[in-house]
Amino acid sequence: MRLVNGIRPMTAALAAALLTAPAWAAPASVQAVWVPRKIHFVYQAFTSFYSCDALRDEIESLLTKLGARELTVRADPCLRPGGVDPYPAVQVTMRVLVPAGASAPAAAHVAAHWRKVVLTSGAEDFNAGGKCELVEQFRRAFLPLFQARHVDLRATCVPHEVMMDTYLSAEVLAPDSPPAPPH
Repeated sequence: MRLVNGIRPMTAALAAALLTAPAWAAPASVQAVWVPRKIHFVYQAFTSFYSCDALRDEIESLLTKLGARELTVRADPCLRPGGVDPYPAVQVTMRVLVPAGASAPAAAHVAAHWRKVVLTSGAEDFNAGGKCELVEQFRRAFLPLFQARHVDLRATCVPHEVMMDTYLSAEVLAPDSPPAPPH
């Protein structure tokens, strides 16, 4: 069989590239810095309702999955302490990793990599079924604070209906090494 128009050199170049960059190679390291973030979040819903404490726990769990550090999630004053609140709210302070800019001092740089985080896993997670509205609002309010990329939200929230197919994932920066234990 005779090859024409340089197909053989192209095939050789492709094979060499595949051999030098295996699929299992570690992700490239990115220089990042920890930056403080603060947000006041008010949850509004038609389907799933929370007490201020339950909202605090949900938000804390999601932010922990995303890798927030020095995280404080405090329930705001509630209209119905201990019960379901029509507009539960939380105050959040935390540190998140973002790509290092030119103005960040080199001493503050942290070696990091992009890591995919699945926040809610869809239909197989029964507990996520009632969280459609919370997941949509969390995505809008919190993910931009992390400079998340490749955000995948699969949710079609319908008021007064529990949706079992809610899925949210994103890539966020994670440090290459674990944090040092506090002294």
